[in-house]
Amino acid sequence: MPNLALELGKQAATLGVTSVYGEQQDVDGIRLIPVALSWSGFGAGEDTQGNGGGGGGGVAVPLGAYVRKGDDLRFEPNLVSLAAIGIPLLWVAGRALSRVIRALKR
Repeated sequence: MPNLALELGKQAATLGVTSVYGEQQDVDGIRLIPVALSWSGFGAGEDTQGNGGGGGGGVAVPLGAYVRKGDDLRFEPNLVSLAAIGIPLLWVAGRALSRVIRALKR
């Protein structure tokens, strides 16, 4: 039986934006290059008899795309995913800041 951890490592090396959203596309002379935030984790193990197991998971968040038209290159964000990430982040930061201020007042 091949080493499961090494096999999972080979699979993890191929993960990224291209594997999640594909290659850049050309549409009517405009080149679209997807941009995403992705991360993953894997684990594996074997016992002394050679029995093994493993698994993993990952997340990909589409941030937007670079749009190239001629010599002009600009980034167009995906507003839905940025709001889905930004709103909870601001809420947590606000809660933490309020607790810091409350602790400093004591």
